[in-house]
Amino acid sequence: MNRKIGYFLSHEQFSPADLVGGAVAAEEAGFDSVWASDHFHPWQENQGHAGNAWLTLAAAGQRTSRVLLGTAVTCPIYRNRPALVAQAFATLGVLYPGRVFLGVGTGEAVNELPAGGGWGPYSERLALLREAVELIRKLWEEERVTHEGSGFSITNAKIYDKPSTPIPIYIAASGPRSAALAGEAGNGWITNSETLLEAPDVVRAFREGVAARDAGASAMEILVEQYVFVGSEEEAYAAAPLWRFAPAFPLVVDMDDPRAIQRTAEQNVTLDDVVAPWLISVDPAEHVEQVNRLFKAGATHVAIHSVQPDQRRLIEFYGSDVLPALRVR
Repeated sequence: MNRKIGYFLSHEQFSPADLVGGAVAAEEAGFDSVWASDHFHPWQENQGHAGNAWLTLAAAGQRTSRVLLGTAVTCPIYRNRPALVAQAFATLGVLYPGRVFLGVGTGEAVNELPAGGGWGPYSERLALLREAVELIRKLWEEERVTHEGSGFSITNAKIYDKPSTPIPIYIAASGPRSAALAGEAGNGWITNSETLLEAPDVVRAFREGVAARDAGASAMEILVEQYVFVGSEEEAYAAAPLWRFAPAFPLVVDMDDPRAIQRTAEQNVTLDDVVAPWLISVDPAEHVEQVNRLFKAGATHVAIHSVQPDQRRLIEFYGSDVLPALRVR
């Protein structure tokens, strides 16, 4: 399985036009893919952006010719129902054959409730996600679909424009129950570097999920998001206030207002907590070493998520000094 290096398009951090420009620059620099966050609201009010990820990917596809395009991640169970997700990504697959993937997850209240989609406890969301993945695949593969499930019902549904190349579905997880679902029902698992490297119980749950369906673990993708900052520690700390929500995730996942999330994060999270998992370095060798560490741990696809204001600095740095060393061009 070929190892891939992706570039993360953060819809919370930048405008759609800037993200499309970033996707073009990333392809030119030698990245293999672009991953788009899929939000209705940003996590924090001070992040200031939340464009539509599917439209950004469509526009990025028009201006690129090679990079893979996908979400990390779409919630297909509340504001975006499975049939709508199936139709949207089928269309992307028709427009850009062999270049599209769908990342899915159980969602966050900040995106689902304000858009009128509803919200539920984790156990409900996990069951709905399992059903949604099954339904999306049926819509892509079958002529017409009638489905009566515990969460979704559709009658005589047909996706008229189906992609010629199958679209992989990757399931996001940072805990064992979701990781098991990724192994059982996904084409792979999306996670972060800390989980892959420091949570053996979660990795084991994914492997056990794969084994439960008689699919070889070696054939499954493991996609890993790595936060990086190309610059000094002083510069990284200056950028950190936009990302306080991340260490506070268990406290804020059920909150529906970016303003309240920001206040909660500011009250409970230090800037030291924010930057602790980031790779902060201007030494290309350190970036190469970390990516290779993730590959050695089982990753097949690493997405570089730059948390800095100057994205071009990171793209050019990786294009000239990091990607050639990783032999991904």
